Amino acid sequence: VTFAYPDAGAPSLTDVTFTARRGETIGVIGGTGSGKSTIVNLLPRLYDASEGTVFLDGKDVKSYSLKELRKKIGIALQRPAVFKGTIRSNGSPLGDLSDENINAGIEKAQAADVVKAKESGIDSVLEQNGRNLSGGQRQRISVARALAKRPEVLILDDSSSALDYITDLKLRRAIKNSDYPVTTFIVS
Repeated sequence: VTFAYPDAGAPSLTDVTFTARRGETIGVIGGTGSGKSTIVNLLPRLYDASEGTVFLDGKDVKSYSLKELRKKIGIALQRPAVFKGTIRSNGSPLGDLSDENINAGIEKAQAADVVKAKESGIDSVLEQNGRNLSGGQRQRISVARALAKRPEVLILDDSSSALDYITDLKLRRAIKNSDYPVTTFIVS
């Protein structure tokens, strides 16, 4: 694929081709402004390629409805969006996930201590933007939300920058040892 932002002088990505197989972990590494986030944002169609085609499960991502496509993909960002509400409603914003899936996401994301520290567990209230959480806690809640839906593809776009090394390692191991195959993109 090739991708150019509107009104940009040159493409941000030119002739990028790669294959990620089910269950693989792909590292997307580069300097600031090198196009790392742009690459992974093409998969859930946050942007569409200017030229070329992005495939998921052998199908052009444009052939999926956005709802269907994004159900297959979990995304956690460096600056996580934590919504006002409960930990449960952040784990299942549409109310479509079981407590079992939410709790599994919390465990894998190394966020169980965050939930246990709150008086009401997953029914504890979070302030807008997670103001009542630390940076690392917000990131773990964001990763838990992405994992709770049991995605086929997980995009971690610098989403562990506020985590200590041990917590990050435990998170990556939990994803690798998941009970279902998840293709993971780690942007750093």
